[in-house]
Amino acid sequence: MSKVRWHLTALFAAVAALVLGLVVVAPASGATGVKATFSKSSDWGSGYEGKYTISNGGTSAISSWSVEFELPAGHTVGSVWDGNKTTNGSRVTVKNTWNGNVAPGASVSFGFNVSYTGDSGSPIYCRIDGGSCDGTGGTPTTTTTPPPVTSTSTPPPGPGSKINLGYFAQWTVYARNYHVKNIHTSGSAAKLTHINYAFGNVSNGQCVLGDADADTGKFYDANASVDGVADTWDTGALRGNFNQLRKLKKMYPHIKVLYSFGGWTWSGGFGQAAQNPAAFAESCHKLVEDPRWADVFDGIDIDWEYPNACGLTCDTSGFSSFKNLAQALRARFGQNYLVTAAITADGSNNGKIDKADYGGAAQYLDWYNVMTYDYFGGFTPQGPTAPHSPLTAYPGIPADGFNSDAAIQKLKGKGVPSAKLLLGIGFYGRGWTGVTQDAPGGSATGPAPGDQGEAGIADYKTLKTRCPATGTVGGTAYAKCGNEWWSYDTPATIGGKMSYSKNQGLGGAFFWELSGDTANGELITSMSNGLK
Repeated sequence: MSKVRWHLTALFAAVAALVLGLVVVAPASGATGVKATFSKSSDWGSGYEGKYTISNGGTSAISSWSVEFELPAGHTVGSVWDGNKTTNGSRVTVKNTWNGNVAPGASVSFGFNVSYTGDSGSPIYCRIDGGSCDGTGGTPTTTTTPPPVTSTSTPPPGPGSKINLGYFAQWTVYARNYHVKNIHTSGSAAKLTHINYAFGNVSNGQCVLGDADADTGKFYDANASVDGVADTWDTGALRGNFNQLRKLKKMYPHIKVLYSFGGWTWSGGFGQAAQNPAAFAESCHKLVEDPRWADVFDGIDIDWEYPNACGLTCDTSGFSSFKNLAQALRARFGQNYLVTAAITADGSNNGKIDKADYGGAAQYLDWYNVMTYDYFGGFTPQGPTAPHSPLTAYPGIPADGFNSDAAIQKLKGKGVPSAKLLLGIGFYGRGWTGVTQDAPGGSATGPAPGDQGEAGIADYKTLKTRCPATGTVGGTAYAKCGNEWWSYDTPATIGGKMSYSKNQGLGGAFFWELSGDTANGELITSMSNGLK
């Protein structure tokens, strides 16, 4: 909590000024040449993402900074990243965290979210270290009198008690050129509560590394490293994504990281693991808690697609196999370690949710990531076109039970507590080509060209301009452009889904995956705001 300390003479001057009806402004103490420049991005009509860049145009380095600003009436600052925020009425003060040292000619920044009613506005007042933000060191001007001193500290970053979990896919460091550093530079880190690192493999009934080079070997120089410090080639030194995640956690101590095993491609090994759950759990514990990177991980996540049902391959391990695996993992990792699972969202009668004991397994797990996406897509080349992630059913939906609400209600009906269910969001779209009908339900000739090395799937960050949304159905968006038809979530539809999550008493939400978002984290911002 910030405090105002008055010298005795200043106090007498203030009293005199009040008697005369004047407003006294404390003398400035800002360093000449140090500026704080405001910029705005991603304005979605009820909020925007703002940033202040602190530039040192002086001749001496600074070791700390404090920026104070005020926004117009009806504007409220939410989460802040790369800075610690306090409020004093309508004034906001942000002080440095890890980024206090600024050499001459260098700059650092902090970001924040603003929600507003009415027109979108910019700060009407700004000072840095007590002086004007224009770098003159003079006294800033303001159109409003300073508010009364009622300063309160801001809670830690993230959407409060609700979980906002994002997947980081290890392979994005290759062709997609998305790295742990991007979680920081996009502003996403401050809005996440948890990261699932995907994926570890399941081979011969054991947990094993999925990609040793990406996981622990890839070298990051200073420019690419999340904290600006290059990796070392010293014998035994940890590199790769694991080391980058370690650095990210130091910068954002509120983030918990879970190691996720399986996924669509690597779920085939779970059937053998289920034959000896205790041995499987022991192998996972040995890997995840390896002393070289044990501090990186706070939990383990199992993404089995699908127990006692068919995914890439078909599993016949039995109804109880998933529960037995969950029980063994909890027994080995203990009560203070996060143990979670990503599960099917097939809410149809006698569908995949009915094939395994998800109700019984819930007692051993902290939560389920319910994969409420990929219901429909270009994997059925002729259509009919339908949104891949409908929140609710709608007239003409191609399959009963293939929507988010059906899955959530079915899991609740099996005894899974609402707070142990996270709603899934896809940061990508699925689409068809050869489509002539604007509305859902049209025929197609095949999957649309993709941007992830697979036809029929593309990132939100490219679809938002390549094929802008033209309508909504079932609580999500769709788009018709030329002969292509796509479905994907937008900031607006995500807002609706987050309201659903809160209304249903769910534990929060999660998304697949970080590299699909815009460079400034447009979708995760909507999730974070919607979960508050």
